[in-house]
Amino acid sequence: MKTWAVLPVKPLVRGKSRLAPVLSPAQREKLSLGMLLHNIQLLKSLGCISNILVISRDTKVLSIARDLGVYTVQESGQPELNPALMRASKLIHTWGGEAMLILPSDIPLVSAEDIEQIVHLGRFPATMVIAPDTVRDGTNALFVHPPGLIPYSYGSGSFQRHIAQAELAGATVEVYESERLALDVDTPPDLDEYVRLAAKYNLPIIDFQLQQVVEG
Repeated sequence: MKTWAVLPVKPLVRGKSRLAPVLSPAQREKLSLGMLLHNIQLLKSLGCISNILVISRDTKVLSIARDLGVYTVQESGQPELNPALMRASKLIHTWGGEAMLILPSDIPLVSAEDIEQIVHLGRFPATMVIAPDTVRDGTNALFVHPPGLIPYSYGSGSFQRHIAQAELAGATVEVYESERLALDVDTPPDLDEYVRLAAKYNLPIIDFQLQQVVEG
């Protein structure tokens, strides 16, 4: 099964504004970039992922992705992630992709085990695998087989909307639970949880001074 990983990335200079009380703008930008680079490196190392595509409005992000041998799609105008994901689905289908994993770039503790298990759960056609955030409101990973199986509906409440869309499409729905994958770093308490879980699972973290990646 040819599976494409798709990473949506918000503009680096405006990202993670809720971390402003504890990180400077430069630190927030480097943290966002560090998480993106970490996840690209992880995905490139996995045999179950055939190719990677980055979606962003940030030309710097797109340039970095291309330098790493990653495909890109530019999000135009105001934030329009859902239409951009549909365009990406059509491209991936044209390129011979059979399945698609959407993984926002700010999920810093996703592991090879998480990705491999999600792909395995979604191995049959007409299947959607979804991983919620910690409060089961947002969608932290979404696997669709085939690409474009459902209309994408990212935003507040997307977890339940994606499940409803899959049920309407007659798809099998698998919910993948992982406290690592449930964590996205948006607020100062998320940073504390990031450190705690990284130590628990012995996973690498990005130093908050953001000069290097530190092994947990």
